[in-house]
Amino acid sequence: MKIISTVVGIVLFVLFFGFALKNTQEVDLHLFLNYELRGPLVLLLLAFFVAGAALGVLALTPSIVRQRREATRQKITIATLQSAALQVNRAPDSVNAQQ
Repeated sequence: MKIISTVVGIVLFVLFFGFALKNTQEVDLHLFLNYELRGPLVLLLLAFFVAGAALGVLALTPSIVRQRREATRQKITIATLQSAALQVNRAPDSVNAQQ
């Protein structure tokens, strides 16, 4: 399986590298308020891809924090219930030992 993922990674790298070599021409990107960016097409695409990925991660952060907090609460509840169950199981043994 590791060999397959390595081969797929190499093939994707070669494809993206070829794409980058074919798209080195300068482009103008017109933004709002008459701002203009000028640079190679590949770098602008890469920059916007990275910015989109970063915004996606930031959008998911509250959900991840909420899920981790809930998981921690559930672990505490499980530990409490397990310790209570152990105490209940030990109680009859101590009663039997006294008789």
